[in-house]
Amino acid sequence: MSFLRPRFPGERALVSGIAVDAVGSGMYVPFSLVFFAHVTGLPLPLIGLVLTVTGLVGIAAVPLVGIVVDRFGARVTQISLYVVRGVSFACFPLADTLPLFVVVALLTSVGTRAFRPAQDARLAELAEGTDRDRLQALSRSLSNAGLGAGTLIASVVIATAGDFGYTVTAWVNGASFLAAGFLASRTPAAPPRAPAPPRARGGGYRVVAKDRPFLTLVCANLLVALGFSALTALLPLYATGWLDLPEGLLGSAFLLNTVVCATLGVPVAALARRRFTTRTRAAAAGAALFAVAFLAQAALGTVRPQSVPLILAGLLGAVLVMTVGEMLYSPSSGALSQFAAPPELRGRYLATYQLSWSLAYALGPTVFTALLTVDGRLPWLLVAATAALGSLLMVRLERRLPAEAVTFVPAPAPAKPAPTASA
Repeated sequence: MSFLRPRFPGERALVSGIAVDAVGSGMYVPFSLVFFAHVTGLPLPLIGLVLTVTGLVGIAAVPLVGIVVDRFGARVTQISLYVVRGVSFACFPLADTLPLFVVVALLTSVGTRAFRPAQDARLAELAEGTDRDRLQALSRSLSNAGLGAGTLIASVVIATAGDFGYTVTAWVNGASFLAAGFLASRTPAAPPRAPAPPRARGGGYRVVAKDRPFLTLVCANLLVALGFSALTALLPLYATGWLDLPEGLLGSAFLLNTVVCATLGVPVAALARRRFTTRTRAAAAGAALFAVAFLAQAALGTVRPQSVPLILAGLLGAVLVMTVGEMLYSPSSGALSQFAAPPELRGRYLATYQLSWSLAYALGPTVFTALLTVDGRLPWLLVAATAALGSLLMVRLERRLPAEAVTFVPAPAPAKPAPTASA
């Protein structure tokens, strides 16, 4: 289990914060719509509209956090966003009118959308070499495990405490962000940066816009990330509507994805670093597995067996292939974005990269539902094509991105303390 051993000062506190954050979110997120309806008394369509609009505003705030990270540092930004998220979630039980609900939902959305680039910038500040790949895999595994554990805990709380259980889960989620912020404050300050080169001073996002290899990486990730959104936005509608799978069996697909990612994410990422010579090839292999899994879903929708066990077996098989692709793609692509970003503009670069994730998750539900009304196989064929194209773009990027971003170079070993002179 050497891949779990801390490699740099503050890693244990940083990783513990990610785990605490994930458990709190797992307690709250799956029940959020029910909770909003219970507290505000507003109709669900209006609640959905507010969450959609505030979500779009949150996406628009992502470029701003890039500027904040570059100006004040990732550590300060990460801790501040933990506090914003903690306070806003803790205030949800007070949002019993539409104006208050809008304000709290807006703060929550901005804090949530802006947090990922700040966290990735912080990981890049603290870790070097393949430690960044390892941390990407570890954070994703902890997030999956925490979300699963949090959902289970919340189910017990709500079953025991009734309606008050929703309030408890909101407060616990808020407290988890504050606890994670405290843990993040226990990490060391970033090492001093070299002075920014002339091209970066005052360049801001103009420098990012001129970096064509990095923008190609962003586009490739957008194409692949559309497939990530399919698990939550497309699979439930497809399985129950097109394949006629009983709703009670649908949770097994999500359980499979969560358990495999949580338990095997870090070892699979470590194996990928040994088997693949570059991050681009590892990411391309993951995206290619996505395409295979999505084509398998379309094939299952063509055969449409009448046997429920056969449908479930085919569905779970495709989800398993997708999950392996996820474990290959995510750490490598995330580390690519960190290494390709110059340190003096890392916040802006990673905010731009994060926009590809946000846009994919925003577009997915609309695109998928529109295609489902025509033919249940069409959305799977679409994400198979986008994943295959994203895989090809990753391969083409190998010669265009900096060599230190593409190649798996081990992190330098920690310096050993100098021996004490004997008396």
